[in-house]
Amino acid sequence: MTRGGESQGVGRDGTAGLLGRGGIAWLVAGRGAGLPAGRPRTGTLRAGRGAGQRVGRGRTAGLVGRGGMTWLVAGRGVGVRAGCSRTARLPARRGAGLPAGRPRTGTLRAGRGAGQRVGRGRIVRLVGRGGVSRLTVGRLRTGPLRAGRGVCARLVALLAVVLLAAVTACTGDGAGEPAVPAADVPGDIVVASGRDVTGKNGIRQQLIDAWNRQQEKAGTGYRARLVELPGSADEQRSQLLGALQSGSAAYDVVNLDVTWVPEFAAAGLVRRLPDEVLDDDVIKSVADTARWDGKVYAVPFNSDVGLLYYRRDHLDAVGVQQTDLSAGIDRTRLQEIVRSLENKPPKGYEQGWTTQLASYEGRTVNAVEAFASSTPDLALTDADGDYAANAEQLAEGIAELRQRTDPSYTLQDAVHSDEDASLADFAAGRTAFLRHWPYAYRTLHQSFTDEQLGVAPLPGRAVLGGQNLAVTAASQRSAKAAELIGFLTGRESERCLLDAGFAATRTSAYGDDTVTCPLAAASPSPSPTGERADRMPRDDAGRPAYAHRILLPALGSAVQRPRTPMYGAFTQTFTAQLGALFGDRPPTDPQLARRLDEALRKALPD
Repeated sequence: MTRGGESQGVGRDGTAGLLGRGGIAWLVAGRGAGLPAGRPRTGTLRAGRGAGQRVGRGRTAGLVGRGGMTWLVAGRGVGVRAGCSRTARLPARRGAGLPAGRPRTGTLRAGRGAGQRVGRGRIVRLVGRGGVSRLTVGRLRTGPLRAGRGVCARLVALLAVVLLAAVTACTGDGAGEPAVPAADVPGDIVVASGRDVTGKNGIRQQLIDAWNRQQEKAGTGYRARLVELPGSADEQRSQLLGALQSGSAAYDVVNLDVTWVPEFAAAGLVRRLPDEVLDDDVIKSVADTARWDGKVYAVPFNSDVGLLYYRRDHLDAVGVQQTDLSAGIDRTRLQEIVRSLENKPPKGYEQGWTTQLASYEGRTVNAVEAFASSTPDLALTDADGDYAANAEQLAEGIAELRQRTDPSYTLQDAVHSDEDASLADFAAGRTAFLRHWPYAYRTLHQSFTDEQLGVAPLPGRAVLGGQNLAVTAASQRSAKAAELIGFLTGRESERCLLDAGFAATRTSAYGDDTVTCPLAAASPSPSPTGERADRMPRDDAGRPAYAHRILLPALGSAVQRPRTPMYGAFTQTFTAQLGALFGDRPPTDPQLARRLDEALRKALPD
């Protein structure tokens, strides 16, 4: 293997080595060190002339093989000092390793004095970028990983390449061509996904059942099985990362939030797919969420975008002449309507609008929408996933977020609300406006009529959401799993998802009347009494009435959240720092911007 001027070879004693140009630096691992799963291995780190490393007395680091992955862990007090021709032994310790949910793109906490004299609580990061890794210590970068002159302070980072090579040997190189899978093994194809918002035996399960009927009729020996993961989106991400890293769950297909694709792709947890799986029918903004580093790793299953729901009956009660806001409304007009409601509040009404501001992904979504609205060309990360903004730009976004969440017209409970809580508050009449996702259209229309409820594009910029299907790197049925994904994301399936209340990912679902859903349950028929069990308004072709005029344009103009393999670190930092805005003594915009800028530079080293 050759990567950036470095080569990997095998020595006479069965050791694997990473050699730098001119023999300046190399890494030697003991026989089988850290490559397969199984008992802990022992490796040796040797420094060539001018590339010394020394581990102090009683100070250890470890290579641990587990579930086909190799992890690096630093023991207490591992030091890095300049030296010459030093040799250090790295014994692995059982149970050592990165915690679940933190692969090559995760974090390694080092004890006092570890690596570059890291202080207590500092973080060492192992970061994957386009198939190349680097090691960062605090705010100091010890890579890129290139051997040659001046590698004295960087030799520990070379270990990242060995780890990457070990994973690549098992899963295929994510930076190269799609891996050629071995022959599939007939059996269950397990699909791991979050909760289906269309309910028990929802549309996702119905589509999988339809595929299973095809397989049974053809006698292929394959059957798809849906496993729904509990918890919030953040918790589901941790579950999937832990399962795929450790090999504790045999998932063949994973339904990834659009923000997770770079992380799972860079970590080698999902397979690269042919570019052709994203044809011209897939909405362009949506298709872009399935790529990382110019390559396709997933196929959009269902999309999402922020929308504005409003109570037409509340507006009518205070004399608003035009209660149809579907053509769009700006923030100024929205606030004018809210002031009218304050003068003559409907029964149960408390504040103008509500959204999702609790300390989870919902706060990140609302903040990104505010930031993108205040500075349309703002990029929080660059093409490599590194932090790319500055404090001045952040201050503008913070000012917009502060204005949007002003307590004078934002429901107080919004600060603690998620999707379910905000939806319930709006349905109860506590607010006249609600920021929410497309699935709320069907949910709310089970209780409200068209005369009571309306939907419009979100004022300003809206964030793109959704889920994408990917084939896991460890799947023994990868070819058939890809075939299943093709069925679930095909034209007819996307029409079924749209009819059931999801935002479809294909343009044809919104306007081509020749594309229909073969599943009758997606668009319920009238009951014997003439009433629909499903009260969602539909057009003449059976689609949700708002789909073509409001939903499709909103998807096309939506903005993505930052694209980075370190998205988990980004959103945790972003959410935590912005929480100060909703406290008893919020800082000024410049103060909070400086804090957020500093925190993001640590979380996403540039």
